[in-house]
Amino acid sequence: MSGSVDLAPMAVGDRAQRVRATFDAAGVDALLVTSIVNVGWLTGFGGSNGVLFVGCDDLVLLTDGRYGDQAGAQLRAAGVEAEVIVDNDLFNAVVPLCDHVGRVGLEADDISWAQQRQLAAATTAELVPLTATLQRLRAVKDAGEVARIQAAAAIADRALADVVTLLTERPTEREVAHHLDQTMWAYGASGPAYETIVASGPNAALPHARPSHRTIEQGDLVIIDVGAMVEGYRSDMTRTFVIGEPTDHQQRQLDVVLAAQQAGVARAAPGVPTRQIDDACRVCITEAGWGEQFLHGTGHGVGLDIHELPRVSRRSEDVLEAGMVVTVEPGVYLRGEGGVRWEDLLLITAGGAQPLTSSPKSPILA
Repeated sequence: MSGSVDLAPMAVGDRAQRVRATFDAAGVDALLVTSIVNVGWLTGFGGSNGVLFVGCDDLVLLTDGRYGDQAGAQLRAAGVEAEVIVDNDLFNAVVPLCDHVGRVGLEADDISWAQQRQLAAATTAELVPLTATLQRLRAVKDAGEVARIQAAAAIADRALADVVTLLTERPTEREVAHHLDQTMWAYGASGPAYETIVASGPNAALPHARPSHRTIEQGDLVIIDVGAMVEGYRSDMTRTFVIGEPTDHQQRQLDVVLAAQQAGVARAAPGVPTRQIDDACRVCITEAGWGEQFLHGTGHGVGLDIHELPRVSRRSEDVLEAGMVVTVEPGVYLRGEGGVRWEDLLLITAGGAQPLTSSPKSPILA
């Protein structure tokens, strides 16, 4: 078993201009990007330490001595024209850039209090806290991003198909999770998208249970939540299985949650408030008598982060747009018994929604 993922290079040179287009509404003259994920999204830089100064006319990446050569090569490969400054004290090195503008936006969700105080004490610029500026831009994916998410989803589908038969051989949850992770690596993933969830029996009543040494037994409901990562982009999928013939109670739980998920997927289209997707799922489950056992929101955006905008929940004010990639993942969790969750990853298109995950929803394993 071996595999690789062959994707065309992704040019990101136009993304800084999209950021600059937000400056007037935000009331700033520049943005200091401190989230390393956002730095990578804007430049193609893959190091672990760096900040990016986005001015009206300049773009400057600051990183430490480990990444000087790497940064230049990665920016050129991504089609990004930017100055690279190498300095081991990034927040001291960025001060002269800030001093040349009046108001500098900061990523309030990322920058630490200590970093903000250091910068405020050193620069003459006014610092303006901004929330989710880059996250909102990242919510709509371009073709290169979609291709990487699709590739990740296909790897997770293949891995699950290879590993699912192991469930009938009385493995532990950790053994199944390990096999899934190793299989995704073998098929060309750069890693799992998150810590793979394998939760059986009463553990399946915990929505984000970590794989344990529990042996999977006959009669168990088993939740597997698995995703792959390709070039930083992630996939996300959940399937539920039952070992042996389900009881009537288990079958009803499987059917109700699947109907809820299908109702949510059917609502997914451009212009739809994401809370309507949550409502569609939640109504089905509530009518079945399990509304209080649906313990989380219905979904979220996926991309460079496993949880990103838009949020799919009853409190969300987000609205779907073409190019967004979201999950729809209702669940019912019965304490001491087990749980059921069905999750698919959807690409919002001009005409509706395209599933990116394709593993069958055939839960019964004899």
